[in-house]
Amino acid sequence: MERYKQEFIEFMVACDVLKFGDFITKSGRKTPFFVNTGFYRTGKQLKKLGEYYARAIREHFGTEFDVLFGPAYKGIPLSVATSMAFGDLYDTEVCYCSNRKEVKDHGDTGILLGSPLKDGDRVVLIEDVTTAGTSIGETLPVLKAQGEVQVKGLMVSVDRMERGTGADSALTEIRKAYGFPTAAIVTMKEVVEHLYNRPIQGRILIDDKMKEAIDAYYEIYGVKQEEIR
Repeated sequence: MERYKQEFIEFMVACDVLKFGDFITKSGRKTPFFVNTGFYRTGKQLKKLGEYYARAIREHFGTEFDVLFGPAYKGIPLSVATSMAFGDLYDTEVCYCSNRKEVKDHGDTGILLGSPLKDGDRVVLIEDVTTAGTSIGETLPVLKAQGEVQVKGLMVSVDRMERGTGADSALTEIRKAYGFPTAAIVTMKEVVEHLYNRPIQGRILIDDKMKEAIDAYYEIYGVKQEEIR
């Protein structure tokens, strides 16, 4: 596993973004782990987060794109922080864009924040975590309504590696449904591999009992290894 991935896993733990225990996902699944990017709360944390996203996007999709699009609401700070990181790390000028939940009817009217989209723009979507692809289904019509844009890919922070609405993982479902590549900074397999019986900040977050709970969760909701790309 690349060093930056190990650092990112420990960064999530330090920011209290990655948690282990008993949780309920938006889709109603009982899960022993949870990722909440809303817990990145300081400027330094967001700067660092943007750098991890930028590195992963460059690794998977390159730098030949024009706009980072982060769906409201959590995608807004992600797109801003990552566009800044591209400038700092790679001297690459990348615009950011996000949608509003409601169309603005005064001043600069419209549904978008940041850079406007136009025909020919190459767009990378950026999100926190996806379990069913619902937000992508809501986001793409917004993009297509602005012009003939090309989606280069979707980057999320963590691939939960579990089934979406069918037998495939959520990221695989998105790739198959919409025809663009998907990727994550890290996968839950990498998270478990790095944290299992390893003390982080004086704590072992995934001990044998927690590992059993995670394995049991994937027995129900996991996908076959060969289905994950």
